[in-house]
Amino acid sequence: MIRDVDWEAVKTDFQCGVPFRYAVIDNFFIPEVAEKMSAEFPDFNSADVIKYKNPLEHKHTLNKWDIFPPTTYRAFHWLGDELTSYLSDIIDNWNLKFDYGLNGGGWHMHGRGGNNNIHLDYNLHPKLGRQRKLNIIVYMTENWNPEWGGGLELWADDYNYWKNNKKQRPEFLIKTIENLFNRAIIFDTTENSWHGLPNQINCPEGIVRKSIAGYYTLPAPPLTDPRCRALFTPRPEQVDDPEVETLIKKRADMNKSNEVYRT
Repeated sequence: MIRDVDWEAVKTDFQCGVPFRYAVIDNFFIPEVAEKMSAEFPDFNSADVIKYKNPLEHKHTLNKWDIFPPTTYRAFHWLGDELTSYLSDIIDNWNLKFDYGLNGGGWHMHGRGGNNNIHLDYNLHPKLGRQRKLNIIVYMTENWNPEWGGGLELWADDYNYWKNNKKQRPEFLIKTIENLFNRAIIFDTTENSWHGLPNQINCPEGIVRKSIAGYYTLPAPPLTDPRCRALFTPRPEQVDDPEVETLIKKRADMNKSNEVYRT
């Protein structure tokens, strides 16, 4: 399903990633597979999609295997059955497993005005009890104009916050990975990997930023952070907004998150 990849080069790129370990692989799927997968996405306003619309995130998602058309179905199986061995070698840990349940994964779509504040992904899988270790994201929109935004931003910690035991916040934008069709991004989610799409996408109405996402887990180490939901941060205009801060706390709380983050 994918082109020939120099996995040793990918491993080197990954190990040298800043501000956390990551690698980018362009032209990931062979062209006809990527084109079929892009065409198989559902309508943005399909009744089947899950809609997130709140001050922290505005996106539509779907992770139901029975709805995936054939090429997409096979692609997600390949991410688990075949890609896991390559990624295990990259991190030198053969306990890595793909989350076939696609908790938080699957199809992701952002329309005009879509965004996803900078955040840390959940650390502990809420059903498997395993630690989320790696993400893979593949951009799936053909002919995307970079001027519309939509690139994945990678941020570094504000170490002064950590030193002073204040709020966990990223401070420095280190890298924006532009939204290029059939580009794959692999990154380590256990290294204070702050990432997201904080700026609203300004694509024309009717154009959708499409991507697929899959996640890989390891046995949870002792004293691992038990957080089972994403931890978001406010955008600059939201800093010190008490309603946003309350929303962030609820969104990260396993028992309260369902109250606030889906429509």
